[in-house]
Amino acid sequence: MDSTFRRTPNIHLQDLINGLLQGNRIFLSRAITLVESKRADDKVASAELVDKILNTERKTLRIGITGVPGVGKSTFIESFGKMLTEKGKKVAVLSIDPSSNRSKGSILGDKTRMDELSKDPNAFIRPSASGSSLGGVASSTRESILLCEAAGFDVIIIETVGVGQSETIVKDMVDYFLLLMLAGGGDELQGIKRGIMEMADHILINKADNDNLKAAKHAKDDYWNAVHLFPPNDADWVVPVGLCSALEKNGIEEVWSEIENYQSHTAKNGWFEENRKRQAIKWFHERIHARLEEIFYSKPMIKEEIKKREELISSQKLSVRKAVEELFNS
Repeated sequence: MDSTFRRTPNIHLQDLINGLLQGNRIFLSRAITLVESKRADDKVASAELVDKILNTERKTLRIGITGVPGVGKSTFIESFGKMLTEKGKKVAVLSIDPSSNRSKGSILGDKTRMDELSKDPNAFIRPSASGSSLGGVASSTRESILLCEAAGFDVIIIETVGVGQSETIVKDMVDYFLLLMLAGGGDELQGIKRGIMEMADHILINKADNDNLKAAKHAKDDYWNAVHLFPPNDADWVVPVGLCSALEKNGIEEVWSEIENYQSHTAKNGWFEENRKRQAIKWFHERIHARLEEIFYSKPMIKEEIKKREELISSQKLSVRKAVEELFNS
């Protein structure tokens, strides 16, 4: 695309779409930048872009990968991604880096942590800042998934910041949710919410190597016993609990085998397509709520009116409920 590229005119937007559909990585990167933009004119253009590439969706697999800090997510994704590209798959990694609440900045260092995969011609790595989004997922991640699929990628991997209460956001945009865990931290079930484990389609204890192998096997037994106490999930899928060493590349093939089993199982019982339909509807309602919030905060003088009521609330001269009603009725 030439240097005169502008996002909003249709002719330039069509150039972007054409390049994207041809699998050009530069165009894919620019398309993701467009959907991540907060500019009003870019939002209009990005909505048109996503709408035009919807019918280009291919049979793809969306995998969410999460886990506690230090579990080795990036190392696992590099080993897993390289294994997939060696099988002829095209792999896109959408890696969400945490944004600082203070500076609003983010490191965006996943290409450095996945050096080998980043050089693979059949892989694409795009780090994005989580911003103010809950669960460590960039607000435009869903659009970015569609763009990667339109560009010809077979497997889309979403790496999240870490385990948290809002990881349901990740679950609601992927086909398969992989939870990475560590062994050797005392009681293996402490510090991990039951809700996260219930959402997982696969629990994998990483760093199962050397002196840590015995502890990892013990952790596997603990998690296996735990997940079998949970009620059946919507996919009617028995959640596997496995071991791997991403560093030594052990157990990676077994992970893919389980994922293929899941694909086959959910294709037969209809859950795979049903899940994607439910996710699309949920995304629709989430965007309605987000748009209403944008409209509210863009009202003239709204910041000044909010500031006034904050002072009254802090001095206990006005209730929160009353303050909200006044703002919406003003």
